[in-house]
Amino acid sequence: MTRRSGKDAAPARRAPDPDRRQAPERRAKAGRAGSHPYRMKDLCERTGLSRQAIHFYIQQGLLPPGKKTGRNMAYYDQAHLERLSLIRTLQRERFLPLKAIKAVLGGETAGFAPEQRRILREIKDHLSGTNLQAPERPRTVDAKAACRRHGVRVAELRRMADMGVVTLVEDDGEARIPEDDLWALEHWGRMRAIGFTDAVGFSIDDMAVYEQAVASLFERETALWLDRIGKLPAKRAADMLERALPIVHSFLARYHTAQIRNLFAAME
Repeated sequence: MTRRSGKDAAPARRAPDPDRRQAPERRAKAGRAGSHPYRMKDLCERTGLSRQAIHFYIQQGLLPPGKKTGRNMAYYDQAHLERLSLIRTLQRERFLPLKAIKAVLGGETAGFAPEQRRILREIKDHLSGTNLQAPERPRTVDAKAACRRHGVRVAELRRMADMGVVTLVEDDGEARIPEDDLWALEHWGRMRAIGFTDAVGFSIDDMAVYEQAVASLFERETALWLDRIGKLPAKRAADMLERALPIVHSFLARYHTAQIRNLFAAME
């Protein structure tokens, strides 16, 4: 048998590169020793939040992702801890829904000019109706008990929280909901009792149709009202706002009914 030589010779096998094998370990050490010293376990221990909750905040854009050092490894810095602390404060003390927290963290209120923010603060100071004044420390109830009382699944309540319809707070492993948000459970429970169930194709995700419609309406309404009543004295603007809201709500309900009535009238 002849020995192959030249270009027919089998290529020599490269020796393993120790630097390549050690690269992931070096990156992990760099993450720990550098500006991102915390692992997910550290975030959980320091904030009292579960791993699932922190991952959810990342998915929802409330918390930036960590610094990746491998396929399943990431490290976090002090800014992550501070952001998680702020999220917990906004949930536990102000009971803001996730959508509102995302707006606060993203600086979306910067969409208002300084003069508009001043006008809104002055109007707020003159509001007398309790339904427009958020309590400093809202009363909360056990979320699971509230779900049982209204015939709503806990998973459905969590989906409402994801959409921003209600606020759900995890406190020492116990889920709680502000009393002011119980209306959402009551309404969905009543829809379930009527027959709007999974068996006929309805789910809690259908609520997103109404949430998105109201959110869009509110955005345009705010711009309209600021442009008009924002030019008035704050006390008068606050009075007009409180007296107008019941009229607006009545209009929306009646117009919605009229639209459905007109739909069936066109079927004749």
